[in-house]
Amino acid sequence: MVEITNEQRDIRIEKEKELERMGINPYPHIYRPTHTSSLLNEENKDLPNDTEKEELVKVAGRIRAIRNSGMFMDIYDKDGKIQIFSSLQHLPEEELKVLSLLDIGDIIGIEGTIKRTKRGELSVVSQKITVLAKSLQVLPEKYHGLTDVEMKYRQRYVDMIVNKETIESLINRSKIMTSVRQTFLDKGLLEVETPILHPIKGGATAKPFVTHHNALDADLFLRVAPELYLKRLIVGGMEGVFEMGRVFRNEGIDTRHNPEFTILEVYWKYKDYYDMMDLFEEVVRNACLATHGTLKIEFDGHEIDFEKPFERRSMDSLVKEHTGVDFLAIKTDKDAVEAAHRLGVKVEGDQNWGQALVSVFEEKCEGYLIQPTHVMNHPISNSPLTKTNREDDRLVERFETYINGWEMCNAYTELTNPIDQRARLEDQVRQAKEGNEEADGILDEDFVTALEYGLPPTGGLGIGIDRLVMILTGNLSIRDVIAFPTLRQK
Repeated sequence: MVEITNEQRDIRIEKEKELERMGINPYPHIYRPTHTSSLLNEENKDLPNDTEKEELVKVAGRIRAIRNSGMFMDIYDKDGKIQIFSSLQHLPEEELKVLSLLDIGDIIGIEGTIKRTKRGELSVVSQKITVLAKSLQVLPEKYHGLTDVEMKYRQRYVDMIVNKETIESLINRSKIMTSVRQTFLDKGLLEVETPILHPIKGGATAKPFVTHHNALDADLFLRVAPELYLKRLIVGGMEGVFEMGRVFRNEGIDTRHNPEFTILEVYWKYKDYYDMMDLFEEVVRNACLATHGTLKIEFDGHEIDFEKPFERRSMDSLVKEHTGVDFLAIKTDKDAVEAAHRLGVKVEGDQNWGQALVSVFEEKCEGYLIQPTHVMNHPISNSPLTKTNREDDRLVERFETYINGWEMCNAYTELTNPIDQRARLEDQVRQAKEGNEEADGILDEDFVTALEYGLPPTGGLGIGIDRLVMILTGNLSIRDVIAFPTLRQK
């Protein structure tokens, strides 16, 4: 980033004061442009070279270039560039004075006529210049942009000004979220809101953030997942609900993890995990079309094909394919841990069969799942809220979908048996007492009570919105798709 000196800022402040001495407010209340850059180009696409129209237009934008003592300026609005031509011979003296007080970074309004130059450049010929916001800071140099990675995220507003790709990613994020939401609304699902402050941590295996409510004199958890509240709504009689919002997990920060991130969870009565597979595929295809207009995209050197049905593979079959070990043939926890050790996978001696299987899968298989793949039938020990698999009671009806080796979603045929659910949550409490910080340390009695009133067969799906945005915008870091990512304090 360009080093900004006090002298440079002082010069700009003096220009601001000079405008005020001229009776000009450099921060006016309102300005109403009549045209954007895209509208100008569309309306004048047939205007011949070296031709000027009499019609007056008003445009506005931030100055990104000044040439020939202000005779030519490039301003940028939300759609792109507008060239401004100021005739130094024909502008009134006061307008010339205003022109001399402008800097790159200022936001201005221009009223004037439309002209296409001899070289074919569409321009606005200025007749009146209005300062809309005098910039007191110097922007990074045009051709190198904001290259300090840390500053890029700390001063996201500067990054957005100078890096077109940044603002395009954030715009596409909004399109993706709108598409995802619309997919569910079109199916008649109801968007709801549930608490962010939870009295009991639950709904996902994760370490929570803890805060304190003074009036209640009680510790509360920032939610790690909205799952348990959303299921209560299904118990209450809603057919299908979804929520898109922030969740908070007290975990490390890397290119795919941010302590607060956006998740969408949906719960739908009379559905199972096969229905959730179909649903997720539809969500991804709709979002991809909304941003790319095609179902085949390039990402990190690979062509990702969303058009064909996503592959469906069981976790154990993938492990057998990539390691030669058939975990379904292993009967004891000890043998499973030893099998993992032989494969060079670090697994603690007290871990069980399911934990060993998952550890081997994560280390030996995930990286190969470039094309969209539903990884099905996870171990029951790692899935306390999921129905047992109909064919093998060591497994559950759960899948995670992988794209580019990344987990993109997590889905279940939801556990509806309150007796079974209580036993599994009690096991979570036991694990927490033994030192597992991610396990639920307190059993959510009200949630189990809700199940005792009757939860019908239900399918559930959780989507990591940030990772979906990363894939669909071509970004390798989660920081590039979150407007204001969590950063280390200075």
